[in-house]
Amino acid sequence: MQPRKPRQIARELALLSLSQIPANPKKLTAEELPKLVLAAVRTLTSEVQETLDHATAELQRSNARLLSSQTRAIDLNTSRGMLQEAVIYTQTAINELGAAVEFPELIQLANQDKEVGRYAVEIIRTINEQRTTIDEKIASALVDWQVNRLAQIDRDILRIAVVEMMFLDTPDKVAINEAVELAKRYSGDDGHRFINGVLRRVTEQEQAV
Repeated sequence: MQPRKPRQIARELALLSLSQIPANPKKLTAEELPKLVLAAVRTLTSEVQETLDHATAELQRSNARLLSSQTRAIDLNTSRGMLQEAVIYTQTAINELGAAVEFPELIQLANQDKEVGRYAVEIIRTINEQRTTIDEKIASALVDWQVNRLAQIDRDILRIAVVEMMFLDTPDKVAINEAVELAKRYSGDDGHRFINGVLRRVTEQEQAV
């Protein structure tokens, strides 16, 4: 797996930060913006630790079941049942470790790379200041749907992409591709297809003007 670039990390950090802002926020001050990003990093760090602790507990349960299957099983069927439970515990632990393994890179870069923090703050600041314009642009590209009815994660991913295209001089193709990747990581099963479709309609409408 190739390391992600600073702006990729910044988009992800901005997305995690936006989830902490109320639906109808006041204008954030220059001092509040970096604090919001820092809070997102701290929350993520805590979540990673909790995931690792839970994975450790699952592995301990698996080990206990394996030992029981060898020493306490009264017959073959009982032993098989214990082994199956051990496999389930182990698989749960593996899945949780897989989900947590990429986040340390995000946390490290967020703390060490100034560009990551700067760009994340710029995304959040622009969304906060231009929310009405951004949501109008998204709304015009939605088919039989409303911005306020979107899942928050999908709405925030769309906002980040539109901000990059409209205000931060990011090429449309790059903004769309990055939004799709965010959706694959954080949205539902079909979220990335929905995000892709809406953003392509946004660009088509811009080109038609």
